[in-house]
Amino acid sequence: MTSNAHSSRSLRNHPGAAAVALAAVTVLLAGCSSSSDDTSDPLAGDKAAGDTVVVGSNNFAESILIADIYGEALKAKGIKVSYKPNIGSRETTYGLLKNGSITVLPEYNGSLLAYLDAKAEQTSLATVNAAAKAKLDSKLTLLESSPAEDKDSVTVNAATAKKYSLTATSTLADLKDIAPDLVLGGSPEFQTRQQGILGLESVYGLKFKSFKALDAGGPLTQAALKKNTVQAADIFTTDPTITKEKFVVLQDPKNLFGFANVTPLVYKSGLSQEGIDALNAVSAKLDTKTLLDLDSQVQLESKDPLDVAKAWLKSAGLG
Repeated sequence: MTSNAHSSRSLRNHPGAAAVALAAVTVLLAGCSSSSDDTSDPLAGDKAAGDTVVVGSNNFAESILIADIYGEALKAKGIKVSYKPNIGSRETTYGLLKNGSITVLPEYNGSLLAYLDAKAEQTSLATVNAAAKAKLDSKLTLLESSPAEDKDSVTVNAATAKKYSLTATSTLADLKDIAPDLVLGGSPEFQTRQQGILGLESVYGLKFKSFKALDAGGPLTQAALKKNTVQAADIFTTDPTITKEKFVVLQDPKNLFGFANVTPLVYKSGLSQEGIDALNAVSAKLDTKTLLDLDSQVQLESKDPLDVAKAWLKSAGLG
C-alpha cells in the first residue's frame, strides 16, 4: 500500500475538511500515544535491546491499527514489544527493516512486490508471495498472508461520478476521454510508482489534467476529494469514507493495482518461531470485512487503535 501534506490552505478554508483532518490527527496521535512503549524518535536507527520485537507502521491509520494488532498478539504470547508508529512510506520503512531497526511491519504483498520489481506479473496470491520473497533482502521474509485485502484505487467523488455517469461497475478504462478534465490526488510517491501514475498511463492510457500531492489516502486526500479540489484520488478500498461520502471506486479489470493482502514483513533474526506462529494466527483470522469494520471504528468513531486491536484479538481468541 502507498504521504506528506501539501494542501493545507484548502483544509484551513473548509471547516468540514478541517474536522476530518483533526479527527485523523487525533487518531494518529492516539496510535502514537497508545503504542508508546517506545517513545524515541521513530526514525532512529538503533536496534532494539535484547529480545524486544520492534513493530513499525507506515504513516496511515490502517497501518498503525494493524501494527497494534501484531504487537498485542505478540505480547499475548509473552514477547516483549516496542512500537515505532507512523514512520513514513515504504521507501523509508523498508530500509529500517533491512538494518534491523524494525522487526515487524504490516505490508501489502502485491504493493510490496511492485516496489521491489515494477515489472513483476501478479497472477495469483501464491505467485505474488513467491516473487516478493525472491526479491526481498536476504535478512527479510514474508509470513502468511491474510485474506484481508486493501488495495490502492482511483476513486472519484459523487459530483464527478454524477457528471460523467460513473458507477460502481465503471472501470479505469472509462476515464480515458475524461481524465484530461480531472485533477488526480494522492501521495507524492504515487507519481513515480508503476502502481500509480506510470501504470495508469501505460496500462490504461490515462493522462490527467494535473496531479496534486497530498497524503497516502489519508485526511488530506479524503478532504480534497470531498471538496472537489481533486476530482479523482488514490483511496484505499477499505477506507470507510468511500461509503460515507458516496465516492465511487473504479474497477481495475487489468489488475494494475494487483494483490494487496495484509501480510507481516519480518526481519528474520529478530522474531522467534513463537512470534511467527502468533502473527500467522492473526493472518488466518483477519479478512477484508473485519478490517473494514476495524478501520471504521478507528477512522469514523475516533476510537483508539490500540483499544480496537485488543478488543478484536480477544474476540478472535488471540488476545
